[in-house]
Amino acid sequence: MRRPLYRDHALVLRVQRLGEADRIISLLTRRHGRVRAVAKGVRKTTSRFGGRLEPFGHVDIQCSEGSSLDTVVQVEGLALFGREFMDDYPRYTAASAIAETAERLTPVEREPSIRLYLLTLGALNALADKDRPATLVLDAYLLRGMSYAGWAPALTACAVCGEAGPHKSFSVPAGGLVCPNCRPPGSVHPTPDSITLMQALLEGDWETALNTDVKVRGEASGLVAAHLQWHLERGLRSLPLVDRRESSAS
Repeated sequence: MRRPLYRDHALVLRVQRLGEADRIISLLTRRHGRVRAVAKGVRKTTSRFGGRLEPFGHVDIQCSEGSSLDTVVQVEGLALFGREFMDDYPRYTAASAIAETAERLTPVEREPSIRLYLLTLGALNALADKDRPATLVLDAYLLRGMSYAGWAPALTACAVCGEAGPHKSFSVPAGGLVCPNCRPPGSVHPTPDSITLMQALLEGDWETALNTDVKVRGEASGLVAAHLQWHLERGLRSLPLVDRRESSAS
């Protein structure tokens, strides 16, 4: 019986070797959510897919449906973002963290997630353009991804009682900023500039975000990473490898 075919735009999140010549490709598609598909013979020099199924690529792909894994039938490259920062380690590691986060935020395969797809596409495009620091692009992606999942940290009011801020304490288990009455043990006291930066990244206020120094960005990154990994309930393998140095911009 001939298997149904579908065609979609997709982002290549991850590739895994399968046998001697094949690969399993993890894709975040525009209409079909996250899917996994086998690219047969892709590791052979004669493969018609060539280098189009590499991590961070934006592709137009056709697949046949399978019971557990789909099969890649045809693929055309739309924007192979990975080629733009393969020699830029900070941007490459940021892209790796973005791709892993996209996988973790789509635990159910084939469940459409158009907002996350567009967010991931925009983040990879921003890394390839090199107009903004990689660390800010990554943290903006993580904050907005958490917002789509319903995990955005409370940054303007107490996460527990809702009392309007500003507040001086931040608790990851509580969900963000907390007032003096609700502050649990172990809360930290970030600088107001770090909270302002997180709010700017969440809202897309790049003018404010770009006018911050490295120390503020580092503190905000720590809060964002801790908040994300608390809600995911286990760490991201790629996040500790992210190079937070300022990469070149052009």
